[in-house]
Amino acid sequence: MPLEPRGHEARSTGAFRVAVTKEDLVFAAAHFITLPGHRCEALHGHNYRAGVMVEGELVPEAWYVLDFVALKRLMKTLTGELDHRVLLPAANPRLDVRREEDTIVVAFDGQPRYRFPAGDCVLLPVPNTTVEMLAEYLARRLAGALAAGHAGARTARVIDLEVEENFGQSAAFRMVLD
Repeated sequence: MPLEPRGHEARSTGAFRVAVTKEDLVFAAAHFITLPGHRCEALHGHNYRAGVMVEGELVPEAWYVLDFVALKRLMKTLTGELDHRVLLPAANPRLDVRREEDTIVVAFDGQPRYRFPAGDCVLLPVPNTTVEMLAEYLARRLAGALAAGHAGARTARVIDLEVEENFGQSAAFRMVLD
């Protein structure tokens, strides 16, 4: 006996989760972090990989939470902004990060540390460029794009965004949307 189609109103309560973890949601970037004990680690890089899960109700006329193509495009744009750049924490109290003409100058605890071409840097509104802070930064940027109506995600309620800095080494940030 065939199943009878049910309207959206007849569905049980719950939420759907959709995930995008494509091989092209990657970015290669240099960074360093400040550590307890007045230490600043050496500049180094990672081949980061990002993945996102969005939870929400179905959009009634489309029967999806959001448009996968648009979500992949958004995530590719966000990771692309970080690709092949030096990631610098603009909100770190132990660092003085300033622009001098076409150069970004970084001092740690008052001592000159690095000089980078400005075009090679991304100043992030984070206190440290840990993988945790990168996951939160990307989740907040994605949330802003979704709130602006991108990806048709009118019913999105939760974003789980994970950033992997090495195989088996990652951090995730969960953001509940208003």
